[in-house]
Amino acid sequence: MPRETLNRDQIVRAAIDLLDSEGIDGLSMRRLGERMGSAATAMYWHVGSKESLVVLAADEVWSELSFPDPAETGWRAAARALVHDTYALGRRHPWLVPAISTHFVYGPGMAGFQEHSYAIYEAAGFTGRELDWAVNASFTFVAGTLLADASQATIAEAQVPRGKGDEGPPQSVEEWAGDIASRYPRLRARIAEQQGADPAALAAEKFEFGVEAVLDGLEARL
Repeated sequence: MPRETLNRDQIVRAAIDLLDSEGIDGLSMRRLGERMGSAATAMYWHVGSKESLVVLAADEVWSELSFPDPAETGWRAAARALVHDTYALGRRHPWLVPAISTHFVYGPGMAGFQEHSYAIYEAAGFTGRELDWAVNASFTFVAGTLLADASQATIAEAQVPRGKGDEGPPQSVEEWAGDIASRYPRLRARIAEQQGADPAALAAEKFEFGVEAVLDGLEARL
């Protein structure tokens, strides 16, 4: 595709697709150009650099969120919806939270998300610095859960390195960690109770518990 027929929005949308499938490390101007049938130089012409493209893509993703009015739903229902929607956003775009931790991601999309977050907790009755901390508490919970999900996915695929002279097939990190945890009675009991459970159902239950615990704590502050 010639440079003159491209525009920045097209490149950003294509970059989001590539980031979703390959992550930040898999994004390059060359690979993006190949996907769009254009030269890497055309990518640089429109967006400047890989770093600026990640920032543009991340802010575009934030614009996917919709914001219920806390005046209509009540602050707690609006907060719950925003937490769930933000978590779903991070699951759809698993590179988003890592991008925030390594790039200065800020633009209209993220600013709109922040503005709505403040509107929710302001409607609850928070003011001053406690309003800031309420917004931060809910976002930190979501970001932390997404990072934990990413770590768990990495661990599930990893194997423990074998030392020289070790025999037998490689052991997965999960098996290795389970062997260690089985030496401790409380850990062993928790592992035994969760064996056979649906991982997706456990993850949903864990997330729901965390959401309500955060909101219970914030409501208690009021």
